[in-house]
Formats: sequence, C-alpha cells, structure tokens
Amino acid sequence: VTKDGRAAIASTSGNEDGHIILRGGKQPNYDRESVAAAMAASIEAKLDPRIMIDASHANSRKNPENQPAVLQDVAQQLADGNHAIIGSMVESNIVGGRQDLIPGKQLVYGQSVTDGCIDWPTTVETLDTLASGVKARRATNKAKA
Repeated sequence: VTKDGRAAIASTSGNEDGHIILRGGKQPNYDRESVAAAMAASIEAKLDPRIMIDASHANSRKNPENQPAVLQDVAQQLADGNHAIIGSMVESNIVGGRQDLIPGKQLVYGQSVTDGCIDWPTTVETLDTLASGVKARRATNKAKA
C-alpha cells in the first residue's frame, strides 16, 4: 500500500542482510542438527547463513525456566566454532514469570504481562554463558589464523 493508501506492486531482489530466526514449532529447533539444517537451506538459496535463536517460545516449550538450558546449548555451538549463529532472543525482565492484568489488582513492578520471562540474575548468568561461548569461538578463530 502506498503512502496515499492505494494498492501497489513492489518487487525486490532480496535483502542480503536478512537472517533466519529459529523459534521452534511443534518441537524445539535450537539444537545443532536444526541449526545445521537452517545453514544448509541458506546456502542452497545462495545466502550467507545467518541464524538467530529464540530461547523462548517453542524452543523453551513456553517455559521460561528452560531458556538457560537452550542458551547453554547455543553457547556450546558457538564455542565449537559455529559462525552462522549471529544472535539470540531472550524473554527477560526484572522479576521472573508473568502476571495477568486483573482490574483492581496491583501489578508487580518489573514482571511481564505478556510472555513468561527469566529474572534479572538468571539473565546475567545466561549472558555470561553466551559471552563465554563467543570468547571460545574467537579463540578458535585466532588459532586458525
């Protein structure tokens, strides 16, 4: 739709800066085999494999307490040298879990009203784990150079 609200046809040759987000589906897809399949599909489409992994949603089986295990696996893939993984998505807040919006009920400050989240201390631990994976990947790069 144009700025004037009229129907329009647009075409593009694509976006070479795009990436795939693995969020899970009927089953989680953050594991090494799923990442390898996404990499292969990217290469087959003549695109650089760039993969972001969502630690929440179906990859955590909608349980925020599972996010650290997902990210531990991702960190290990990074440490093992996977260069296609470019980032991760984490559901995080000051207070873990989630809360419902109930008229007249005071909300807990810092707790999600949408998706369940990990709390801040767990977030920090998880980010440290990912950072360790990145450091190991960088060390591997330097050793190969």
